[in-house]
Amino acid sequence: MSSPDPQVRGARNHSTRSAARGPVVAVTGAAAGVGDLLIRSLVASGEVKRVVAIDERRGEVDEAQWHILDVRDPAIAEKLRGADVVVHLAVDLDLETDPAARTAYNVRGTQTVLTAAAAAGVRRVVLCTSAMVYGALPDNDIPLSEDAELRATAEATGVGDMLEIERLGRRAPRAHPGLNVTVVRPAVLVGGTDTALTRYFESPRLLVVAGSRPTWQFCHVEDLVSALEYAALEKADGELAVGCEGWLEQEEVEELSGIRRMELPSAVALGAAARLHRIGLTPSPAGDLAYTMHPWVVSVGRLHDAGWRPKWTNEEVLAALLAEAEGRHTVAGRRLGRKDATAAGAAGATVALLGTAALVRQMRKRRGL
Repeated sequence: MSSPDPQVRGARNHSTRSAARGPVVAVTGAAAGVGDLLIRSLVASGEVKRVVAIDERRGEVDEAQWHILDVRDPAIAEKLRGADVVVHLAVDLDLETDPAARTAYNVRGTQTVLTAAAAAGVRRVVLCTSAMVYGALPDNDIPLSEDAELRATAEATGVGDMLEIERLGRRAPRAHPGLNVTVVRPAVLVGGTDTALTRYFESPRLLVVAGSRPTWQFCHVEDLVSALEYAALEKADGELAVGCEGWLEQEEVEELSGIRRMELPSAVALGAAARLHRIGLTPSPAGDLAYTMHPWVVSVGRLHDAGWRPKWTNEEVLAALLAEAEGRHTVAGRRLGRKDATAAGAAGATVALLGTAALVRQMRKRRGL
């Protein structure tokens, strides 16, 4: 048998040497979603020595070394021994999860991972939160600097948890000298995700609050994964915002999507959203509306300086989001079945978007409220 081409052999040897010198990367929440995509990318990289995957169930990537446990279990410290970097993605942001249980899981899990990483001699932990931590406010710069003050409150879904995760991340290097913490903050995340912001595009009309100026910046999960890999390979650090270049104004979104707007006074929109959430008919609190009213577009300067570029544009991500949303029907953040959606549509745009008294009574009767 003839020997391999010298150039091919050299490339293989270089890849092997590169991986041998590369870091051992551990990923929590590795069995699904962003975690699954990240470990697939890492095991294929010639820059990573070994991938350690941690989750409560085993995923499908056999090339990774799997450990099955809850990230709140202090035994995770032993599983992290030998890792250079930990990417912590075991965070629950499910709209349907009980908020108190969700916060308890997210905070305890992050605390445990940071402490365990320090005890195991890990040199870097990468946390993934959201650009929502900057807050959506009418006086925000467009775009916001990555060093901008975090002015969000805990009124929107999961934002309080993300703020607490970031606070724990800032404290960890002081408590554990030698531990570096990098935070990645994606814009509106799209690609197999389900959030209050993606559900906004499942409504028959796009709710616009009178006097507001919505701006939209998206982040496809593929770009988030590549940004997380940059952070894991220590090509960028600090607070890293990630998203598409630039942003879309509301009028551009409406033109591209073909979905017409319905404009309502602030008091009506916010009041209805608060009432529906309070009686348990919608998963989204009124605070979520701020992120559809005011700008929170971010600069991605640090990643750009490190050589990273997004593969997706805002227009392309919006098209992907609309394709995913096709066939889904949402009223004020609540998913409806086909029969409910037909009734809501027949009742008019106001009912479809806010759930007026007739629809509220119908839903409450079905739920026995």
